[in-house]
Amino acid sequence: MAADLVPYPDAVQSMEQRVKGIREGTAPEWVWLVEHPPLYTAGTSADPNELLDPDKLPVFQTGRGGRYTYHGPGQRIAYVMLDLGTRGRDLRLYVANLEQWIIDTLATFGIRGERREGRIGIWVAHNGMEKKIAALGVRVRHWVTFHGIAINVDPDLGQYQGIVPCGIADHGVTSMAELGVTPAMAEFDLALMEAFRNVFEQKS
Repeated sequence: MAADLVPYPDAVQSMEQRVKGIREGTAPEWVWLVEHPPLYTAGTSADPNELLDPDKLPVFQTGRGGRYTYHGPGQRIAYVMLDLGTRGRDLRLYVANLEQWIIDTLATFGIRGERREGRIGIWVAHNGMEKKIAALGVRVRHWVTFHGIAINVDPDLGQYQGIVPCGIADHGVTSMAELGVTPAMAEFDLALMEAFRNVFEQKS
């Protein structure tokens, strides 16, 4: 668990090193919980027209799937480095497990997170609208996963105005805090890891 904001390039470098170690059998699997300074990342499907304010924040190209998203303080990012070679080599199941992990964690705090057909991420109802509360961005190399999930605990939601989040313009973005739920990050992390064990440990 990181106490300080982790620069995005440093995170990518650390993930690359760990993925290499997992592939070579010299490092164990790793779930890494971090927060980043304010920034945008562009996934492999990013459309430059969806970067509405290129000068608002630093933008990093990344090898994960998806489009533009925001990362910053108050958002819990979990980078997940698992060996799917020992977990059934089922990418669809892995993504479904990531989604269930988020849903179960949110449920711990009384928030109903849901999947939506044709829309990546986890969604909640808020003031008569559907809003995204968590994003997924996955990359797999030789059946070892990296990148992962981002859950909005209490970030600056105004930063999303510089992009079309994940390419979806007709639905908003929300956070646990906007829904009136304000756990300390340490409390949230305990729930997150408990839910991870419940979803993934049987596949270890």
